[in-house]
Amino acid sequence: MAHDSGLVATVAAGITVAFIFGIIAARVGLPPIVGYVLAGVVVGPFTPGYVADTGLAQQLASLGVILLMFGVGLRFSLGELAGLRGVVVPAALIQTTVTTSLGTALGVAWGWGPGGGLVLGLSLGVASTVAMLKSLEGRDRLDSREGHLAIGWLVVEDLTMVFVLVLLPAIAPGFAGGTGQAAADSASVAVTAVIALAKVILFIALMYFVGRRFVPWLLLRVAGSGSRELFTLAVFGTALGVGTIAAELFGVSFALGAFFAGAVISESELSQRAAADALPMQDAFAVLFFVSVGMLFDPSIVLTRPLQLALLVGIVIVWKSALSFGLLRLFGQPKRTAFLVGAGLGQIGEFSYILAAMGISLGLISREAQALIVAASLVAIAANAPLLSLVTRVLNRLQSRREVEGERAEAAPEPGWPTPAAVVLVGYGRVGATIAEALRRAAISYVVVEEQELTVRGLRARGDRAVHGDGTRADVLERAGIADARLLVVTAPDPFRARQIVEQARAANPGVAVAVRTHSAAEQQFFEHHLSTSAATGRAVYAEREAALSLAHYALLTLGETDDMADAVLATMRGELTTPTETFETLAGREGRATAHRDRGSAESRAGTP
Repeated sequence: MAHDSGLVATVAAGITVAFIFGIIAARVGLPPIVGYVLAGVVVGPFTPGYVADTGLAQQLASLGVILLMFGVGLRFSLGELAGLRGVVVPAALIQTTVTTSLGTALGVAWGWGPGGGLVLGLSLGVASTVAMLKSLEGRDRLDSREGHLAIGWLVVEDLTMVFVLVLLPAIAPGFAGGTGQAAADSASVAVTAVIALAKVILFIALMYFVGRRFVPWLLLRVAGSGSRELFTLAVFGTALGVGTIAAELFGVSFALGAFFAGAVISESELSQRAAADALPMQDAFAVLFFVSVGMLFDPSIVLTRPLQLALLVGIVIVWKSALSFGLLRLFGQPKRTAFLVGAGLGQIGEFSYILAAMGISLGLISREAQALIVAASLVAIAANAPLLSLVTRVLNRLQSRREVEGERAEAAPEPGWPTPAAVVLVGYGRVGATIAEALRRAAISYVVVEEQELTVRGLRARGDRAVHGDGTRADVLERAGIADARLLVVTAPDPFRARQIVEQARAANPGVAVAVRTHSAAEQQFFEHHLSTSAATGRAVYAEREAALSLAHYALLTLGETDDMADAVLATMRGELTTPTETFETLAGREGRATAHRDRGSAESRAGTP
């Protein structure tokens, strides 16, 4: 039976080669994203050997962007987005406008004309949503203040590009027809802009007032059916359906529509389950996005236009990062947050490719200009993550003594607070807040280390001692009083960050006891081995296993076992009963009790038989 295998071959080649190059990149210390992009170059049309279907790859990449934005929306709420509007709306618009003006002037200077210069400027002014989100995920910063600012900034940029994509075809004839033609079309352009704005406002209002009530209600009803397959279909149907409605009826991009779909689902108690269902597909198709970027790259542009490429890369990485940093500081954001968000915005991506393709179709730029834009994007995306990591480490090490002393003074405990605290608690999420409440009720002094500034302010306002900063930094732990603490509690969800925190704490205080939250058996084994090799005590808690053991304890009590017997069984499972004799005695006693229960049950059954 003859059939077209282009789709299967494209997916198979993209995923397989991306896996190989991703492993290589990780081994040499580079982010896997770099490997994914290089994989796209290998299977692309500009290198010898197998060539994947570029058109199919682009469509698969679009699906990846949709699912990724949907996943981000699940972690974001419309209320949070509205709360950031005073910062991200003016800052993002100013950055886009200034960078677009700079790029337009550069394009005109290169002889591309006003229209070509405008396409170049717009392409340089909008950051890659996918690259930023993967960077935030890799550093476990999506749920931080930094992550929320970055997401809000990206949403504003994407909405701006929606207007640009609507207006560009309307104003393009003016660049070719001269000022008279431009004046004649000004009225139609104004009407087009008003219609586009009205559609976006209508869509957002519809999602806010109707979607955030109807979609959670629908998912709750589907979940009540008891079918996991139906729930998964409902989640993906919502993401793709809302994205399609947004694009076809309201002129909003598929990805932005999916983001708002995720945001309204986040209002539901089922948001965590929806996120778990969407994550595997989201990651796989996000990889194909970076592969598709590599497929657009023509390596010959590096040889034919090296100076122009270097200038564009400099504008994207240096100029945009510096401008974004300055704007965030202008709107009152902390230095570290402004730096991290600004550095993350030093790249361009998916909307840049769309703008370049539209520029070609409208006759505003050439194929060579498109290749130059794609090349600048490729270099910026590949360099963004390692440069961000490198510069962050350098700034941490070179931080001036004056700034450190200023932070110490800001974080000094209020008069009457115990100094030093007995416990240093890193992370104030749901787990950290519960531990803090237990310590408070037991009248045990503690200090919280937290990266979200608003959380720190709230803790200080109610009289708790809290330090704002990254727990992986030695100076932050020093300000928290780790040198005199008796216990360190780490609730950070990222195992790599948790390891760094423990290592920094043990370096400052080798005798401090450690309690670490883990998310897998492998993490628990690593920490238990690491903690057992030190003089101080420690414990690694595997959250899911503890929940399972708690349920098992309840099950044993419900079925008639004594509390001591249930504790002994669970102790065996935890590995606390280590000798064969103890284990055998426990199992023998368990079997004897089970036999007694069966005999008693049989006797009661016989007695109750008429």
